Amino acid sequence: MLRPRLQSPTNSEESQLELVSATTQLFDPATLLSDNREEFKDSAIIAVFDPDELSFELGVWLAGLETFLTRGDQTYSDKTRPTEAAGNWTRECRLTRAALLNSSKLNFRLRKAVAGPIPSEGDKSGGGSVTTDELDAFALVLRDAIVLNESVLGTNKNLNFADWRAWSSMLVEKLESSPVFRTLISRTHAAGESFLPDKLKVLMTERPIPFADEVDLQVILPRFGTILGSLSIVGKMLRHDEPLKPSLIIFSRVHELTHDLIEHMNNRLSRFPNEEEAMFNSLDGASYTASLELKKVFSQELTGLVGIRPVPSVFARVETAFELLSDSFRQILAGFAQVVDPLTLPTDLFPNFQTKLDQSLALRQNLWQALQVVKAAEQNPDKKLLEAVNKEMREFLERTIPFLFHKDRETVERFAEEIFATSEKKDIVPILHRFGAYIETLLAQVNMRTVLADHPFNPQGN
Repeated sequence: MLRPRLQSPTNSEESQLELVSATTQLFDPATLLSDNREEFKDSAIIAVFDPDELSFELGVWLAGLETFLTRGDQTYSDKTRPTEAAGNWTRECRLTRAALLNSSKLNFRLRKAVAGPIPSEGDKSGGGSVTTDELDAFALVLRDAIVLNESVLGTNKNLNFADWRAWSSMLVEKLESSPVFRTLISRTHAAGESFLPDKLKVLMTERPIPFADEVDLQVILPRFGTILGSLSIVGKMLRHDEPLKPSLIIFSRVHELTHDLIEHMNNRLSRFPNEEEAMFNSLDGASYTASLELKKVFSQELTGLVGIRPVPSVFARVETAFELLSDSFRQILAGFAQVVDPLTLPTDLFPNFQTKLDQSLALRQNLWQALQVVKAAEQNPDKKLLEAVNKEMREFLERTIPFLFHKDRETVERFAEEIFATSEKKDIVPILHRFGAYIETLLAQVNMRTVLADHPFNPQGN
């Protein structure tokens, strides 16, 4: 995957958000509703979009924006901010602008992709259908919100918490004024089942299971599908090398959905009649795993991200958060599938799991081999052992480093550069000691990957 912006660490996410603002002007509702059709036709991008995908993505952005505006300061507990009153909330306001611009673009594309009512799965859950006239009206709502957002940013260079809360309340109220807002959010819930693996849906229809278990799965599985679908939007942003700070809007929604799902599973566990049943164990494991990963991601990886400027650092954190949540939720779905069919494997549901498993096994084994070589050279830094370290590092950089998260690759590469550039024994020993300690920590982190849950570490093999 090409990541050209990672080659320019001086570029900040703020500057990239400004670029998003400029390039998204094409999709401004004011342009869409302009009477100058010829001028608009010259600048329009001709493309074919799937209305269902567009409505889901738009609904996720709108739902995330609502959550970010109402609960964002609780979701991302930034301890570096001195006090709520003294903090600068301008960056959060810029994120709302990015979300509004994305929503305006998606609303424009959705309006162009349909010629009438959108076929709606949301009818089952009260989602209803959306007409082109309603989308046109919603375009005006988004346009006004964007103009107000620009005005807030233009008149206040340093927003305090009171300013931020006032702006948040006003924006939520404005969005709620349009029925399309709530309809599109409701449709994201109804679309959750479409993000479940086909194999899992087949199992649910073909395998006989107890009625109570079936009811539990019919409630829980689509919710996990909605979460995975929301995360897939972040994955697309990573693949397309888009500015990643706006993904905090979507992560806010993921946090809310997962937290509510954990509460539902815990309430179900408290009333479960038989703690020996497979469904109880699956619910218990799912609740524990989701809680653990949620805390890991939102208390470590994403905390303070809004204030980080270097693009590589932002990319590394978002990539890690995305991978941790996606893998753990897929593993949870595999656990529920085993309630229906105990012989089902995660790789049966998610074929890419096998690739990740093979990569993680190779990474763990190669890290262990590198650790042994580094420790041996640290104890006796003679020429032969130091050459072995250099050889091991070169092979690791060539074969295995792509299997690491981005944030770990840079650290390994820096250690490798130090080792290659140092020839004096008295200088190389402290470097090897620090590198060995780092590998031990990294090995422990890799061993905690979800795909390795059923593969305990064996130094003699994998």
